[in-house]
Amino acid sequence: MIYFFKNMATRILPIVALLLLIPYSAMHVTEEINWSLTDFIVMGTMLTMTGILISFIHKKAERPITRRLLFVSAVLFFVLIWAELAVGVFGTPFAGN
Repeated sequence: MIYFFKNMATRILPIVALLLLIPYSAMHVTEEINWSLTDFIVMGTMLTMTGILISFIHKKAERPITRRLLFVSAVLFFVLIWAELAVGVFGTPFAGN
């Protein structure tokens, strides 16, 4: 179990940091992107949890078809939550509707 969290810290967190640099850099280039600290925390948490889930699936799922279906499900779940928080696709209170 310790190896799992060590693996997370050395592989997932740097990727999350690099992905968060994209909107941070874009904020300095254009006025179109205006993220607050809360936005970065939420997206960092979502990316980290998705990375942990994918790492866990990769470790535990033995059959390739099961692994692929779980990967697609995890990514689809991430994209749906991201879309809801960004533009309110489903109209839930989380998106500010």
